[in-house]
Amino acid sequence: MTDITTPATRPLRGWKALDLDTRLLGMIGAFIVIAIAFDIASGGRFITPRNLFNLTIQTASVAIMATGMVFIIVTRHIDLSVGSVLATTSAVMAMTQTSLMPDVLGLGLGHPLTAWVAILFGIVTGAAIGAFHGYLVGYLAIPAFIVTLGGLLVWRNVAWYLTSGQTIGPLDETFQLFGGINGTLGVTGSWILGLAASAATLWALLAARRNKISHEFPVKPMWAEITVAAIAIGAILGFVALLNAYTVPLRVLQRDFAARGEVMPEGFTQGYGVPISIVLLITVAIVMTVIARRTRFGRYIFATGGNPDAAELSGINTRMLTVKIFALMGVLCAISAVVASARLANHSNDIGILDELRVIAAAVIGGTALKGGIGTIHGAIIGALIMQSLQSGMAMVGVDAPLQNIVVGGVLVLAVWIDIVYRKRTGAKD
Repeated sequence: MTDITTPATRPLRGWKALDLDTRLLGMIGAFIVIAIAFDIASGGRFITPRNLFNLTIQTASVAIMATGMVFIIVTRHIDLSVGSVLATTSAVMAMTQTSLMPDVLGLGLGHPLTAWVAILFGIVTGAAIGAFHGYLVGYLAIPAFIVTLGGLLVWRNVAWYLTSGQTIGPLDETFQLFGGINGTLGVTGSWILGLAASAATLWALLAARRNKISHEFPVKPMWAEITVAAIAIGAILGFVALLNAYTVPLRVLQRDFAARGEVMPEGFTQGYGVPISIVLLITVAIVMTVIARRTRFGRYIFATGGNPDAAELSGINTRMLTVKIFALMGVLCAISAVVASARLANHSNDIGILDELRVIAAAVIGGTALKGGIGTIHGAIIGALIMQSLQSGMAMVGVDAPLQNIVVGGVLVLAVWIDIVYRKRTGAKD
């Protein structure tokens, strides 16, 4: 392969040839600074396999919803109801497992279909709620802020009535696998996933380079391509190694061996590996990225966010597009409800409280412009990780809950201000 340049384009040299996203680097740098600061403040307890494992499974639920919030904000809307929709779909899934399946269908906890039927009911419920919100916004022209503010109040209390205000559990064991600690790939499965992800990353980079060459676009020097590939693959395998380093407690292993009537070998250890909830997050991220970059639906979303009037004049049905976006958000709320309730092993009344603020903050910190038209899926996920790192770190060092919320609110405002300054200096679109 040879480097292709146009007469008006000079090849970049040095670190600029890597053509890295400076915003992405800034967010990663912010996470590293936060992690190091809390590790020092906590006496070395933050940057440990156990804490980082817990940090990933705590981030998953908010990160999944944040990917949908990107589309909502890109189209110049907002959704304040996501935490309440999560609660309602969680209640529906919990009641399906503990009441509907045993009483109506005669299938109780432990049946192979119980978890999957519950998840299906939850997703359908979330899609219906989201589509209803989208209809009110798109066809009745009620501002999304008002519709979803009402939804915040309505669906939180619908969830309460569905369960009569009671905690519902324990949930089906298969369902609990999506929570993280109760369901992981194990060491071997995690390495297989890591190698497959590395191979997919390498293929994607090569395909992108070939595509640029075929269209006579400038490409990076080969050394820059190799460096970027090495960084990406190193990050993937390092992440897998970190999660594999968190081992199952000795008492849990002894109990499992005893349940099988076996004696645990001396010195035996077993790593948890990558949680299934993280696999689910990665899958959602890939699907949402493909939608954003490779589909007509995604192009319509960003076109509408960039200029709604021009999008409508060009033939885009912006009303139906709004319904679809909010319906998608409802589906993602249901998937997040699976992760959140499975991690707790039950449905509780306070599930999802303040998640709407965390989700919006994650999307904004990740670079989604509140004026619409700009946003990335990976940015929202990193934003969710930064938010959870702040909360987990402050809790670890003993910061009171009110002060935690003060800090998170301040960080959100600071992130928006930094975004404004960044766009002005780089000439990016507002």
